[in-house]
Order: sequence, then structure tokens, then C-alpha cells
Amino acid sequence: MPMIHRLAIATTAAVALAACTTTPDSGPMGFFVTSVGSGKGADLGGIAGADAHCQKLAAAAGAGGRTWRAYLSAPGSFPNQANPQGVPSVNARDRIGSGPWYNAKGQLIARDVAHLHNGNMLNKDTALDEKGQVVKGRGDQPNEHDILTGSRADGTAFAPQTDTTCKAWTSSSDGSAIVGHHDRIGPLPENWARSWNFAHQSAGCSQEALVRTGGSGRFYWFAADGAK
Repeated sequence: MPMIHRLAIATTAAVALAACTTTPDSGPMGFFVTSVGSGKGADLGGIAGADAHCQKLAAAAGAGGRTWRAYLSAPGSFPNQANPQGVPSVNARDRIGSGPWYNAKGQLIARDVAHLHNGNMLNKDTALDEKGQVVKGRGDQPNEHDILTGSRADGTAFAPQTDTTCKAWTSSSDGSAIVGHHDRIGPLPENWARSWNFAHQSAGCSQEALVRTGGSGRFYWFAADGAK
């Protein structure tokens, strides 16, 4: 093998090894599933209201000094006469900082945004609430594994034509929202059933509809200020 090829392979291996070894296996809490939702179904008071709810829960858990952001997407709007530029969508992946993120027990969830959306450590045992408690999943009573996201698998928003966020997280009646399964389990052994952020749409936006689908109005939170 020519020397230049050997050097290239060695360099690539060194970079890959460095990426794996520079992220500690444990760290301060930078991720959690909310222990409670808004109580009004998918009406979270918009994304700003969701952020405020999370900050309050984090503060009660002793992590209020960090900047917390809801993992929620929201659709924009098409250009129109009143707004020729339109309104850009809000993408969940763009709101949460760069990582790494650890749960309430200090376990690594994801090294960065790319790892979060491809190969993360999320499952029922690690997707804990801010108190370090396990969130009920499929097979438990009640099943609460539906987590509100409004997002595609890559963490981006849907086009505005279809309501996938219960009217940008302001409706507790009409509409529907995309949810993921924090336990990575569904009724069928298919990819959608194992998706943490893009499993299916809810039956509606009310608290009753979310419960009927298999949830309770919970959502994911990430510290957007990096590990501290």
C-alpha cells in the first residue's frame, strides 16, 4: 500500500477515535422528558410557553441555571399579500444547541445534533424525566410513550399545508400532532414504531385525545447552552 494511502487511513482512524474519546460518558443533566405536560393537551402556549414550562420544571429539579429549549418544531407560512416573504418554519433540531446531552443520572444521550438524529442512546431506561424517574411506556398502565415533537425524523418541521403541531402548539381541540416513542416500542416491528421523534400523529389535541393515542402531553427538553 502506498505511503500516502496508509497516512490517510491512519488520519481518518485518529479523527474517528478522537470523536469518540472527547465526549465524556457522564455529565450534568442536559436532557429530560417532562414529568408533566401543560394539562391542556397539546396547547402549550406556543413554543415560548413550552420553553417557560420546561424552565420551571428544570428549576424545581435544581437545573434552572441552564437555558432549556423544547424539542418542538412549528410550521411557517407561505408568502402572501400581507407577508410577501412568508414565515420560516421552526425546526426542533435548530433550537437545542450543540450538545453533548446527558440525562438526570448523568448518562450520555447524544454527543451532538447529528448523533441525536442518527444513533442516539434514547430508550425507556435513559429517557428519564427531570427527577430521574422512568416514564411509563408500552406495556405499562397507563402507556405514556407518545412524546410531542411535531417533527420529521431529522428534526425539521413539516410543510404548512398539514397541521402536525396542533396549530403551532396552541390548540387543545382541533388538529393533530406528530409524536415519537421514547421507549422505542410500538405495536409493529417497523421503523416508525421505534422512532423517538417521528412515530405517528395523535388522535387529536385535547388531553383526552393524547391519552387515547398513548401519551399524556409530555415533550423532550434539551439544554441549549452546552455541557456545564
